[in-house]
Amino acid sequence: MVTVKSEKEIEYMRESCRIVKETLDFVGKNIRIGMTTKEVDELVYKYITSCGAYPSELGYEGYPASSCVSVNEVVVHGIPGDRILSDGDIVSVDITAEKNGFHGDACRTFLLGNVSEEKKKLVKITEECFFKAIEGLQAGVPLYNIGNAVQTHAESNGYGVVRALTGHGIGRSMHEDPAVPNYGKRGTGMRLRAGMTICIEPMIAMGTWKVYQDASDGWTVYTADGKPAAHYENTVLIKEDGVEILTL
Repeated sequence: MVTVKSEKEIEYMRESCRIVKETLDFVGKNIRIGMTTKEVDELVYKYITSCGAYPSELGYEGYPASSCVSVNEVVVHGIPGDRILSDGDIVSVDITAEKNGFHGDACRTFLLGNVSEEKKKLVKITEECFFKAIEGLQAGVPLYNIGNAVQTHAESNGYGVVRALTGHGIGRSMHEDPAVPNYGKRGTGMRLRAGMTICIEPMIAMGTWKVYQDASDGWTVYTADGKPAAHYENTVLIKEDGVEILTL
């Protein structure tokens, strides 16, 4: 069921999304080579809770941390632990915060030290995919135009578009309808409505689009060929005449 938010609910979401944005800024200023992914997660927990919010990922379906910290070949859902961040790594930090009963969700991929030009381009194109996806986006536009824009831009640069995971609606729940794929046929899908809030999150791989899930932890998703992947996400409000990016 797709939910359309009232003005009051949108105000609550702006607050949660502002906290998410500020938390990612805080992580970006403090993430360092030599840290463990668990120490990155501790930054997230510290900042979100200092704002009087709750890290929505903590305990979600048994998830054991406040964020997903995914390094290089890990696409998403990297469980923070003892992995040490190294020079040249790209690190996706995906967080969700809840305050006043509403969630905000975003992800950034950070570059550590001497990152290769190949990886830098991957991160840049992944972010560009998001902004391509919101071009012309407004109420009445077919949902799968989003994925088509992501897919077109990524594949034209030689990258794989991960299909096993999608963006999603968001509001009182961290994950709501509709699913928002990063691929699709332009002109198809439900028509977007003003007041919908959705997470658009390109997950782009340097090589194949195929992925697999770690059977031992049930969460971590890796690229099938071991090549790097990047992730960029924002929570977006659909308006009659455009969009508002709530996590910027």
